[in-house]
Amino acid sequence: MLPQVTKLKRIALDLLFPQWCVGCGREGEYICQQCRESLSFISPPVCPKCGKPQSEARLCSACVNWDSAINSIRSPFIFDGVIRQAIHELKYRNLRALAPLMAQLLYEYFRTNSLPGDVILPVPLHKKRLRERGYNQSLLIARELGKLTGIPVDVHSLVKNSHTTPQARTASVEERRENVAGAFSCTGDNLKGKSIILIDDVTTSGATLDACAASLKAAGAASVRGLVMAIEP
Repeated sequence: MLPQVTKLKRIALDLLFPQWCVGCGREGEYICQQCRESLSFISPPVCPKCGKPQSEARLCSACVNWDSAINSIRSPFIFDGVIRQAIHELKYRNLRALAPLMAQLLYEYFRTNSLPGDVILPVPLHKKRLRERGYNQSLLIARELGKLTGIPVDVHSLVKNSHTTPQARTASVEERRENVAGAFSCTGDNLKGKSIILIDDVTTSGATLDACAASLKAAGAASVRGLVMAIEP
């Protein structure tokens, strides 16, 4: 009975608030089939650490001398076109209904590129940024991904203590890393010995994910791998 009620509620919501494609505006889905076919998928080979596509599966020039805490970063998409628009709609325009679709796309990638993980964690927002936006887009995606994978989602152990400048406003990789250095901390010891999958929407230099990983490993995490919707080239 409950699935039927849920289905009827979904139909009613679709009638009142019809979905429209963020790419082309066509009514029906948030990313229509035609726009899905235009998504910029990342295909191997990629850098083993940052996950950016390159001609060979070896460390890229940016990662060769990067003494990172994060074990690796992976993503299904390049941050452009329709996926860029979708992330902007979720992140800045309150289209939270996109989170299940985002998680489904990540899950499809996860199933064929299995990442070891005992716990899923979203990259947290500082409380000031959370008040301004009203929600954490990475948390929305993480919760939906947890439902699909069956992996527990921890929303309390990792916190952001510093209200930093948005990474998009920084001018260099070095500035990005300095901007978030020491910005995160872990509470409790629930993550000792655990393999962590860290969820975020976009990464460019990996600085934010690495700062999170440093705190997680200081708290005893065995490994930390980033899984993000898109990588900015």
